[in-house]
Amino acid sequence: MTELTNLTIAEAREKLRAKEFSAVELTDAYLAAIDAANPTVNAYVAVTHDQARDMARASDARLGKGEAGALEGIPLGVKDLFATKGVHMQACSHVLDGFKPTYESTVTANLWADGAVMLGKLNMDEFAMGSSNETSYYGAVKNPWRATGEADDRVPGGSSGGSAAAVAAQICAGATATDTGGSIRQPAAFTGTVGIKPTYGRCSRWGVAAYASSLDQAGPITRDVRDAAIMLRSMASYDEKDTTSADVAVPDYEAALGQSVKGMKIGIPREYRVDDMPEEIEALWQKGIAWLKDAGAEIVDISLPHTKYALPAYYIVAPAEASSNLARYDGVRYGLRVPGKDIAEMYENTRAAGFGTEVKRRILIGTYVLSAGYYDAYYLKAQKVRTLIRRDFEQCFDAGVDAILAPITPSAAFKIGDKALKADPVKMYLNDVFSVTLNMAGLPGISVPAGLSAEGLPLGLQLIGRPFEEETLFKAAHAIEHAAGTFKPQRWW
Repeated sequence: MTELTNLTIAEAREKLRAKEFSAVELTDAYLAAIDAANPTVNAYVAVTHDQARDMARASDARLGKGEAGALEGIPLGVKDLFATKGVHMQACSHVLDGFKPTYESTVTANLWADGAVMLGKLNMDEFAMGSSNETSYYGAVKNPWRATGEADDRVPGGSSGGSAAAVAAQICAGATATDTGGSIRQPAAFTGTVGIKPTYGRCSRWGVAAYASSLDQAGPITRDVRDAAIMLRSMASYDEKDTTSADVAVPDYEAALGQSVKGMKIGIPREYRVDDMPEEIEALWQKGIAWLKDAGAEIVDISLPHTKYALPAYYIVAPAEASSNLARYDGVRYGLRVPGKDIAEMYENTRAAGFGTEVKRRILIGTYVLSAGYYDAYYLKAQKVRTLIRRDFEQCFDAGVDAILAPITPSAAFKIGDKALKADPVKMYLNDVFSVTLNMAGLPGISVPAGLSAEGLPLGLQLIGRPFEEETLFKAAHAIEHAAGTFKPQRWW
């Protein structure tokens, strides 16, 4: 049955409708693959065998009646940040021990309404705080990719590391993910998959555990650009329950694929050439420029002068919002509770035991920058910088630039437990140097596999677009994918 798990979403969709196999057979193939791979890869924190089969049987009934939805019978994994009614949802944190929501997130409800099948919940950095999937209460996820001739385990990126690893290991057809500062695009680059962070407001945040409310945005991680277009169309919607949701029509993204990029103006930001950028990242970028040029796009140099302030500003804004959002986890209503002599001590004990080191670090930073005497100096200034970053992009788009091409990661996937990164959190934060800018500006961005490193590990390029013009990104990403091809890891798990 492994040949069934080799199919992309688009391929499986056509074969299901042609009745070459059933949704139950496809789901069983994925469940068997999960049972075999997950003890090693650690991508899933909960597998919903019975629910998946029930959903698949319902899909087969609809397929039989000719009532198939856009994702009918397609088995997907769900990041543990999304509420799934009656199913484990802990944001991979000890503080939410045993929590099973009584409601469904809007994004997952949209997917189930279109006929998708839930395989289970995927591992992630605790509360989406991390760039390597090593902060999860359930342990690190292993990247299905290994360096040529090595047996060392690599990180899959974060925070959506479980989503990216599951897609790359073919233990789901596609996965939901979230991106606060690069948490869709960076893991996609590390695993040779495609990840799109849509425009802020394109996908509802209702029912998604909040990290930084003004930055968080849901999106898909898939095997190729077409699958990402298919999934995003189902995930996106206007939602009255989310006050930041945009009342903008959701186009047929798949229809944009294969359209010519001739005449499209692609901006190349000079500020993304950072100090000590590895030669292979620069070479990959030049290759991407050449591919788009050969496809007929016009390449123009642009300047985004406030880029250098994006990372420090992000690591003020995001922890500040996290400090506020995570105040609700106190041991009173749900999740972990560690007793104390009074309610104050119970709060302290619960939060001390419930949160991991990285989450505590960010809560402390966020509380500090919001405190009296520091609010103006840090948080207010960071918000002003954010406005300048957004204005840089607006000026480029106003000048006729359709999309921006840039690197997405400063390196290929690093080893799990990298001592230099563990010893210095700032070095870990520098993994986000190319990704946080568009979260600060609320723009869409897509990461597409573009080549392999000297060690044989995948590398990606990102395209950044105008607000709500994801179609342009899909069109340009499809051109890069056509030139670069797709990449699969050699099976070792």
